[in-house]
Amino acid sequence: MSRKSNTVVIKIGSNVLTMEDGSPDLNRMAGLVDQMAFLLKKGLKVILVTSGAVAFGRKSLPLMPKTDAISKKQVWAAYGQIELIRQYKELFSKQGHPIAQLMVTKEDFRDRAHYLNMKNCLDGLLKNHVVPVINENDAVAITELMFTDNDELAGLVAAMVDADSLLLLTNVDGIYKGHPTDPSAELITHVGQKMPDLSQYISTHKSSFGRGGMLTKMTMAKKSANLGIEVLIANGKKDDVLIAYFNKTLKCTYFEPGKIKDNHKKWIAHSDNYSKGEVTINEGAKTALLSDKITSLLPVGISKIKGDFLKGDIIRIVDPSGIRLGLGKAEYNAITANEKIGLSGQKPLVHYDYLYISDLN
Repeated sequence: MSRKSNTVVIKIGSNVLTMEDGSPDLNRMAGLVDQMAFLLKKGLKVILVTSGAVAFGRKSLPLMPKTDAISKKQVWAAYGQIELIRQYKELFSKQGHPIAQLMVTKEDFRDRAHYLNMKNCLDGLLKNHVVPVINENDAVAITELMFTDNDELAGLVAAMVDADSLLLLTNVDGIYKGHPTDPSAELITHVGQKMPDLSQYISTHKSSFGRGGMLTKMTMAKKSANLGIEVLIANGKKDDVLIAYFNKTLKCTYFEPGKIKDNHKKWIAHSDNYSKGEVTINEGAKTALLSDKITSLLPVGISKIKGDFLKGDIIRIVDPSGIRLGLGKAEYNAITANEKIGLSGQKPLVHYDYLYISDLN
């Protein structure tokens, strides 16, 4: 962990902010805010992505017995968000730091204009020394358009603001070779850019209060590191976890960042849910795109096109076996693309500047 961090996105999970009986852990919240104030004093820019609204609502607001599960979550999220943000405002105010609340859904990131609007808002808050506090708007989010977990939202925000570091705070020290409660289980402390498959070590168990689990964290950590952001999965229930992060003494799973991608590529990397079509490429094109050379996607390397996309739409890129290699922004529509399949000397379907090829394959 030798890299100096200037902008850090800190994601605090529901299991960090709640006690075993489900009640809010106000002492833990206060401690984490104190530590974020320490980071701010040291000159870092801090963005907080926080879970906890449903847990706060569940404890504070009894509901009618016949309330269905979806309505319960919506009501608790709406009510609990007020309690959550009020608590954060009081705690940060004691440290002399104003905060701002942003409630978002995936729809807010659906195109480049929305994405840039959100980015400009966050940049403005940071420049004016206001701490952004971000949460998914669970009260109105449609299930199929919800983030997998706030880990996914945190990764998107980190990419958006060109953050140096992303801290995913949970209730264990990181990813273990074995179950975290097993004393013999080994903590994986460093994940290099070759990114071995760690899923074999990860339990699919999810917490009682959160929606995601360690597999979500690992997936997002790998993607964020691939975009040039260092990622740390650490135990937010341990005292002074953020102080240890600053002092580079944190016990955690650290994901080594790759080469920093530009912001266009970062947006495209997170745009899979908005893709409008799919392009199958041949082996020659696959080899070229996975090489270290700057390469655009040319029609000569395309074997099949699916979907009715337009110029400017996001399209998926898959290899001959159907394995997804990346995403790109189409330079022309599907009709024109179909006419050019296999032809040489043509304009790229996806220019390199708007092409994201994952290094995780």
